[in-house]
Amino acid sequence: MAADSAFIHQPPRVASRLPRVGTTIFSVMSALAQQHGAVNLGQGFPDFDCDPRLPEAAFDAMRRGLNQYPPMAGVPQLREAVAAKIEALYGQHYDAADEITITAGATQAILSVILAIVHPGDEVIVLEPAYDSYEPNIELAGGKAVHVPLDAGSFRPNFGAIAAALTPRTRAIIVNTPHNPSASVWSAADMQRLAELLAPTGVIVVADEVYEHMVYDGARHESVSRHPALAARSFVVSSFGKTYHVTGWKVGYVAAPAPLTAELRKVHQFNVFTVNTPVQHALAQYMADPAPYLGLADFYQRKRDLFREGLAATRLRALPSAGSYFQCVDYSAVSDLSEAAFCEWLTVEIGVAAIPLAAFYRDGFEQRIARLCFAKKDETLALAIERLQRI
Repeated sequence: MAADSAFIHQPPRVASRLPRVGTTIFSVMSALAQQHGAVNLGQGFPDFDCDPRLPEAAFDAMRRGLNQYPPMAGVPQLREAVAAKIEALYGQHYDAADEITITAGATQAILSVILAIVHPGDEVIVLEPAYDSYEPNIELAGGKAVHVPLDAGSFRPNFGAIAAALTPRTRAIIVNTPHNPSASVWSAADMQRLAELLAPTGVIVVADEVYEHMVYDGARHESVSRHPALAARSFVVSSFGKTYHVTGWKVGYVAAPAPLTAELRKVHQFNVFTVNTPVQHALAQYMADPAPYLGLADFYQRKRDLFREGLAATRLRALPSAGSYFQCVDYSAVSDLSEAAFCEWLTVEIGVAAIPLAAFYRDGFEQRIARLCFAKKDETLALAIERLQRI
């Protein structure tokens, strides 16, 4: 024992599966915001409470003893509620038993989908700028992310570039609408063009639709579920957390044809197996009233308009925000700093935290654009605007 104690025991060296992944920009900017007392418009979640009926429904489920494992695919009542919602809104029927799966949030859903369908050497088209989990998920599956930029400025899909990226090795394409970070949305014509492009292929669509109920100015959300040719080849991912202001609950769902769902569930059962039981029962009960999700676009459009009105009195140029709860701003009139340096300056010197758009590009493409989040109390947005007017 004495001789052994003379040695310092080191853990075995691990060759990282994700060597390029470090601390995310979201964590960095949030820590900086906290350190300097900045208004945090960087993190994409609300600073206000959810409807008190929702946690009360969860408490009630706990009190009724609904605290053990539910079925692997999710509580039947919740899957039925999801299937009914999709059919009512988008006209696509999904069988609740075999085509709806409840997940531990949308990020876990996307990882499980990618692990279920991507084999080593497969390619997955990622439209940039893109949510930061997509590429690591693809790498963990042994696949290769093929980056196709959305058109600069408009953030519209470039179907010529998408067509050029399709190869015999293409396994999937990830489509995110409403889009994080740009707040752009796909149109019906975009979906039709995608359907035509993929028709002669076996490419699967991974549709990230977590902001589905946040589309503004009278437009409708173009879910792939509205388009039968796309629905037949798609995993549709959504989020209860985004819709009901409970991001920390980490509950989402995937809708997909039965053969695709069967493959997803093979991964899901060994990834998380199942999801919080009382929360699922609470969500099923809450979904009986469609008003909260049907009214969400109006709720957030008012906040968007309030925020944009304030931004108009600053030197920042607000870009279009057609969906989601994000607002991108062009700061070219203010500074020639890089996006990361500008966001750091904005946080430390002005007291408002933002996210550089370059963080959503693999190569850090610079456009002098920062992303802000308006899913905040009105007084939070007012304070942010007051500070931004100092620029």
